[in-house]
Amino acid sequence: MTTAIDRLLTLDEFLELPETKPEFEFIAGRIYQKPMPQGKHSRLQLKLCTAINQVTEEQQIALAFPKLRCTFASRSIVPDVTVFSRQRIPFDADGEIGNVFKIYPDWTIEILSPDQNATKVIGNILHCLKHGTQLGWFIDPSAKIVIVFLPNQQPVELTGQDILPVPKFLDLQLTVAQIFGWLKVGKN
Repeated sequence: MTTAIDRLLTLDEFLELPETKPEFEFIAGRIYQKPMPQGKHSRLQLKLCTAINQVTEEQQIALAFPKLRCTFASRSIVPDVTVFSRQRIPFDADGEIGNVFKIYPDWTIEILSPDQNATKVIGNILHCLKHGTQLGWFIDPSAKIVIVFLPNQQPVELTGQDILPVPKFLDLQLTVAQIFGWLKVGKN
C-alpha cells in the first residue's frame, strides 16, 4: 500500500531528504512512499529495460532506466521504467551519465503493484504527458492489460496480441501477450 506522509513540504525540502527504499515521490506538496516491488513487478521491470536497451543502447538512440528519479514541473517521481532519447540524457563533466534528472522522460512505464493506488500512478503518467513525455504505459499484471497514454488522446486499453506503440525514435515491436509471457520463466 502506498504510504503518504502527512505534512506539507516544498520541493526543495523534499529533495534534501535522504533517498529511501522503497522510494518516496513528491506530489502536490506531499510525499508518498511507493510500495516495495514484488516478483511480477520486478520481472516485468527488468525485462522491459533489457528489451528496450537491446534495441537502443548500441545504436546510441536512447536508454531505459529502472526506478530513476525524475524531478520536473513541481514533482519528483520515480517511474518503474523511464526511457530517454540519447540527446536528452544529462551527462556530467566526465562524460558519464548524470545522477540527477531534472527533466521529464520521453517514455514512462508504470507497473501496478498489488495494493497500489492506480489513480496516483495514472496521475503521474498524465503529469509526464502534460510536460512533454511522448508515451505512457500503465501495466496491470493482474488484469493482463496495458493502458496506453498519448498526449492529447484518450487512453487505449490493449490486451493479448495487440501491438504496443513505442516512441518514434525506437524500432521495437512488442505485444501485450509477449510482455505478460515474461512472467512464465523459461518459456520465452
